[in-house]
Amino acid sequence: MADENVAELTYELLKRVHADVSDLRESVRTLTTRVSALEEQGVAIQRSIVDLRADFVRLEHRVDRMDERLGRIERRLDLVEA
Repeated sequence: MADENVAELTYELLKRVHADVSDLRESVRTLTTRVSALEEQGVAIQRSIVDLRADFVRLEHRVDRMDERLGRIERRLDLVEA
């Protein structure tokens, strides 16, 4: 009879452990999904930053060209001292 009680208690304990492990697995799956989503958002932010930098470089280049053109116009019209 004592052996039956030990076996039954062991079985119940193992069932609880199994349930806890199942809960932990589900939690890990959820966390993995959330971390993946955060990584994707990080990549999207990095792409946006790169796009903004590219826009800024294009604008700088355009301003530089306009500055050169304005300088040539001023020299042709003798608006600046050479």
